[in-house]
Amino acid sequence: MECEIYQNRTGAGERIDCGQEEAGRGMALDRLAALAPEEFAWIRVSDPSPEELDQLGKELGLHPLAVEDAVQAHQRPKQERYGDVLAVAVKTLWFVEQTADVETGEVMIFLGPSFALTVRHGAGDPVAGAARRLAEQPDMARLGPAGVLHAVTDVVVDAYTDAAAQVRADLTELERCVFSPVRQDLTEQIYSLKREVVEFRDAVQPLVPVMQSLTVAGDEWPRELVPYFRDVADHLTRTGTEVRALDDLLGSVLDAHLATVGTWQNDDMRRISAWAAIFAFPTLVAGIYGMNFDHMPELAWRYGYPGALAVMALGAGWLYRAFRRNGWL
Repeated sequence: MECEIYQNRTGAGERIDCGQEEAGRGMALDRLAALAPEEFAWIRVSDPSPEELDQLGKELGLHPLAVEDAVQAHQRPKQERYGDVLAVAVKTLWFVEQTADVETGEVMIFLGPSFALTVRHGAGDPVAGAARRLAEQPDMARLGPAGVLHAVTDVVVDAYTDAAAQVRADLTELERCVFSPVRQDLTEQIYSLKREVVEFRDAVQPLVPVMQSLTVAGDEWPRELVPYFRDVADHLTRTGTEVRALDDLLGSVLDAHLATVGTWQNDDMRRISAWAAIFAFPTLVAGIYGMNFDHMPELAWRYGYPGALAVMALGAGWLYRAFRRNGWL
C-alpha cells in the first residue's frame, strides 16, 4: 500500500511510509484520520488481500458492496455512487508484442470528500503513471481527489490508443499476408487477433458512457476539470471507433482468407482431376490391349506395340495441353 497526502492549495504531495507491517499501515491510517481541511489523501493498493481491503474499507467508510467489487476484480467499466463516495471501475490494457496478445487488468477508483483510493489488479500499472503526472502537474492535484480520477483515466485511455495502434499494425501485416501470392494458412492467427480485439472492445465501449457522464459539470468536482474529462472522453470515443473498425475489418479479412483457402482447395482438386484424366487415358489403352482374347487384329501387327505407345503419348499430350489452356494445370 502506498499513501500520499496532497495540499489542495498548492498541489504539493507528501509521501507517507505505509510500510509492510501492520504497525506501518496503522500509522498511515492514523495520519489519514488527521487530515487538515485543505488536504486530501491518495491511497494506492495493488492486488490486495480481501482482509487488507476490508480493513481499509472500514477505515474509509466504504460500502461493503464497493469493497466486494474491488476484491473480485471482474467488473465491467462502470461508475456507482455509495453515499458521498463515487466508485469508478476501469479496465487496463497493454499489448504484448511477442505474442500479439492484449492483456487486461482492472483499476477501481474510489473518490471521497478527502481521499482517493485506487485498487489495482493485473500487471499493467496506470496508477504509477498517474502519480508521475500529478507530480509534474501540481495544478491538477490542487483540484482534489477528482484530479486523481482524471490522471488515472487519462493514462488508461492513452494506453488504449497505443494498443489500438499496435493492433492496427498487426492487422495490416495480416492483410498483406492474406493477399500475398504465397500460400499461408493464417486462419488461427486472424481468429486469435479477432478474439483479442473483442476483449479490447469489451473494455473500451462500456467506459464511453462513464467518461461522458463525467463531462457534466456538477458539485462533485471543480468546474475546471470538466474540459479535461471532456478531452479524455473524446480520446476514448475515437479509440472506440477505431476498435469497432478493427473488429469489422478483421471479420472481412477472415472471410477473404477463408475464400482464398477455398480457392486453393478448388485449384488443387482441379489439378488432381486433370492429372488423373491424363493418366487415365494410357491406362485405358493399356487395359484394352491387355485383354487376353485370341481374335484381336492388332496383336499380330508388327508395329502394334510402338503404335499403342504412340497413341498413349499423343492422347496424354493432347489432354495436358487442353488442361493447361483452360488453367487447370
